[in-house]
Amino acid sequence: MIMNRLYMLVGIPASGKTTWSNNQSFTKDCVIISTDQYVEEYAAQTGKTYTEAFQEYMPIAVDRMTDAVIEAREAGRNIIWDQTSTSIGTRAKKFRMLPNYYAIAVVFPIPERQELERRLTSRPGKIVPIDVVDRMIGNWEEPTLEEGFMEIWKV
Repeated sequence: MIMNRLYMLVGIPASGKTTWSNNQSFTKDCVIISTDQYVEEYAAQTGKTYTEAFQEYMPIAVDRMTDAVIEAREAGRNIIWDQTSTSIGTRAKKFRMLPNYYAIAVVFPIPERQELERRLTSRPGKIVPIDVVDRMIGNWEEPTLEEGFMEIWKV
């Protein structure tokens, strides 16, 4: 029996997750799951920046993302889950939603500080405060096979 695949992207903001998924040939066969797409859509509709829309719209974006996961699962689609997923707890929630998927962690290295700051400031209207990113780095939990991954890919 062929299992559907889950590519869970694991990395801090600006580590290259979305760029990577946009440049993979197999993504045409996958549903890309991300709250960012909903926040960006709402921001465009309301004339706000991503940063302005984030606080207001994130709870709705999470609900829409959850609906998209369920729809993809019920349709038997492969999934690329494009979120930070830097802790075991956040990954466990995703595993619970997709228990019968062949899960692959796609792990993105933390860029050197200067490069990270360059990337974070190069996204107009999408500000992730460096202290938030630093907390993510400090709380980083490396993905393991024991938590449920079948493979771990280092980008």
